Amino acid sequence: MKKNYRYKYFFGIADFFILIFSFLISIFALRNNTSLNFFEFYGSIPWVLSLVFLISSIIVLIFQYNGLYRLDIILNRTAHFTQILKAIYYSSLKIVLLSFLLDSRTIIDSRLLFVFFFLISIGLLFIVRVELLKWLFVELSQSSFKRNVIIVGNGKPGKLLATKLIYENPLGLNILGFIDDERQIGDFVVAGKKVLGNLESLKEILDNNKVDELIISSDSQSYEKFFDVVDYCKSFNVPIRMTSSLLDVVNQKLKIEKYSDIPVIDVSPQYNDNFTLGLKRFFDVVIASFAIILLSPVMAFITAMVKLSSPGPILFKQKRIGKDGKEFNFYKFRSMKQINGEDEERKKMMIEFMKNGSDKNGSDTKIINESRVTWIGKIIRKTSLDELPQLFNVIKGDMSLVGPRPCLPYEFENYDEWQKRRVSVIPGCTGVWQVWGRSITTFQESIVLDLYYVNNMSPWLDIQLIFQTVPVMLFSRGAK
Repeated sequence: MKKNYRYKYFFGIADFFILIFSFLISIFALRNNTSLNFFEFYGSIPWVLSLVFLISSIIVLIFQYNGLYRLDIILNRTAHFTQILKAIYYSSLKIVLLSFLLDSRTIIDSRLLFVFFFLISIGLLFIVRVELLKWLFVELSQSSFKRNVIIVGNGKPGKLLATKLIYENPLGLNILGFIDDERQIGDFVVAGKKVLGNLESLKEILDNNKVDELIISSDSQSYEKFFDVVDYCKSFNVPIRMTSSLLDVVNQKLKIEKYSDIPVIDVSPQYNDNFTLGLKRFFDVVIASFAIILLSPVMAFITAMVKLSSPGPILFKQKRIGKDGKEFNFYKFRSMKQINGEDEERKKMMIEFMKNGSDKNGSDTKIINESRVTWIGKIIRKTSLDELPQLFNVIKGDMSLVGPRPCLPYEFENYDEWQKRRVSVIPGCTGVWQVWGRSITTFQESIVLDLYYVNNMSPWLDIQLIFQTVPVMLFSRGAK
């Protein structure tokens, strides 16, 4: 268990058992047959225990989504308790489901289940989480949870973070020093902390010191240089976090953990092992197959409407760039009037957009030739229903459910080298910028969001993106 994340496991396990206990006590207190004791009652309905375990697990995921395992939330009593109330509120739907499945007329009075669960769980979570575990974490952070940190780069956020941690440090972070290519070894950077060496000497420094985490901080570098440093540091298998003004779009769009009010992006988890990638592929096929069956009536209706809207094929087939730069056939429902050859005007606009951050009209969103969009195309593009045939791309293995969107060959040819990192993973039907950015980001910002996914890919992040894609589609946020 990595030192960086041990506290999360303790909080998660405590939450899980508090939720189970709150459910079991609430259900038992409301039982219709009061002659049964605790063990006799649950012995007569053993299936309830499995249901309670399942729903408690789901609520822990809701806690994760609401940031209840972030240090900046845990260490702030007001924010901590507010997020607990918010998470329990959203969990009420799960309690309603539980009441329905329990058949309230024969087992409990379900009308009071939510009230009992709310009061018991909120009380226990406040005592255990907000007070006891927080106090325990602060105490242990100075010993067992204490982490030695090296800051790579000379960015202002890193200097500010080091300064704050010198005078106020409930996080248990011990700044050993800085790695800086522009200054001499031994130079003082800030708050008495010195330059330990340059990037070339990083391996030697890591070998000679017990380092638990690297924080990469740079504001003056280009994106190319910045991500080169990230890739280089990741080769040493040391937990890494990033803080830089270059990543402001990630801080704005996502819920990012903070060290002393400084946003730090965690890129240390590695989920590119064969087992995890195999599991991702398994769920891709299962979920895509189920979705095709479930949505087949919708797809049949769209097929008919596309056929009636304008002459041309139902499916739009196009060459796209997949993992490691390999081309594949990409499918969508046709939403535009067919033309001969490629839309050269759009191509020019897109290249201009990529290079300068906007097209000739100053747009900072997706480049769309509105005059070509059909009446049904406007609807299915707005709701992203034109993307449904990509489920077949998932079955074929060309795409995943979650990942960076596949680009066109000419777009890939015009990428800067740092932008080509986005094809290091299988492209997806949905991704970070589709959910949290959509069309409101610039091209460069969309690449940064995609690289956040590439560097921080995890099963939990995939689950969040899949579930949040549905409301994004329903409410047509940012789509064109």
